[in-house]
Amino acid sequence: MTKKGYYGPYGGAYLPEILVSTFEALTTAFEQAKGDPAFWKEYEHLMQTYSCRPTPLTLAENLTRYLGGARIYIKREDLNHTGAHKANNVMGQGLLVRRLGKTRVIAETGAGQHGVATATMAAKFGFRCTIYMGEKDVDRQRPNVFWMKRLGAEVVPVAEGTRVLKDAINEAFRDWVSHMDDTHYVLGTACGPHPFPEMVSYFQSIIGTEARQQILQWAGRLPDRVYACVGGGSNAMGIFSGFLNDPVDLVGVEAGGKGLQSGQHAARLCSDEASPGIAQGYKTWFLQNEEGQMKETHSIAAGLDYVGVSPILAELHERKRVRFCAATDAEVLEAMQLTMTKEGLIPALESAHAFAQAFKEAPGMSPSENIIINQSGRGDKDIFTIADAFGDPEWKTFIKDTAKRYHA
Repeated sequence: MTKKGYYGPYGGAYLPEILVSTFEALTTAFEQAKGDPAFWKEYEHLMQTYSCRPTPLTLAENLTRYLGGARIYIKREDLNHTGAHKANNVMGQGLLVRRLGKTRVIAETGAGQHGVATATMAAKFGFRCTIYMGEKDVDRQRPNVFWMKRLGAEVVPVAEGTRVLKDAINEAFRDWVSHMDDTHYVLGTACGPHPFPEMVSYFQSIIGTEARQQILQWAGRLPDRVYACVGGGSNAMGIFSGFLNDPVDLVGVEAGGKGLQSGQHAARLCSDEASPGIAQGYKTWFLQNEEGQMKETHSIAAGLDYVGVSPILAELHERKRVRFCAATDAEVLEAMQLTMTKEGLIPALESAHAFAQAFKEAPGMSPSENIIINQSGRGDKDIFTIADAFGDPEWKTFIKDTAKRYHA
């Protein structure tokens, strides 16, 4: 970090005056917590007793044999409570909220995993909870909406803009401006104004710390490559942080959607359609036109269609420390199917982007080399999207029959 809140030219805190004091209080609380060894111990204990940490590192023997080339290891963040890496961040922020003495939390969510994780944290800590979610994501992530409500959260569909993640973030900020005294915004990814990129990456770094220890234990050496999908960037920052100072190739995989030439994707750092800009309180690369208006994005994975990207990843991209590429919707479905049938693992559609790129590259590597794929979440939440994408006739019949039964 070059100066407070900046990573090279990216980051910062571009805030309305009314939010400045709230961010100053949050930054102070976070810095005090980081400087208190008892805080991290409390965080680790919470995650070990509540969220299945440390998550395993699984050798994918069948995929390794089938693809040839590098040995494939999978970091199993899907085994976290609530089914994704999101629990790491929200539980850490929950401890901070308790330090701040606030009683209500709000959050944005795209794929719904962060929303479920925040609602879970709120239930455990006794906070009131409101989740903002784009209408388009509400429709395609209905199971997660169901669980958020059952956990006691109020779910607010956002009908403005493109009705996806960036619009949910805007609504959450509007709420926060009106309820600063008792409310904390649990931002879900390593984006937004300082200290959020640093704070979210700090809590997610538990992934990389564990993965580094585990690969040294099981393989006796560091991995040659580490793959992670990239939406906002929290799971990628989490696992990459364990290897930033090592001679390890770090690969971030963005949403290629229907192809980088189609205009229907969410690739910021590996396409020619993004440019640096300032929005939602920070500076990074955004998919925007020449007038600075944000473009519509597309991904089969609801959690990867964000228009911006972590300022930390933008800086790592600029100095070529992380290599970025994209996987199309079709490649993602193929990789997901292969992972299910060969290993019995069901990665989330987001995570399957990392699998897709790893599967392209692993066969060209030596059998003496090792790679790690971060399985950031599990695919249960995607059952409607996946079944529709695969054109499963039995699923379609089930949905039609259920609809008839309940509307007879």
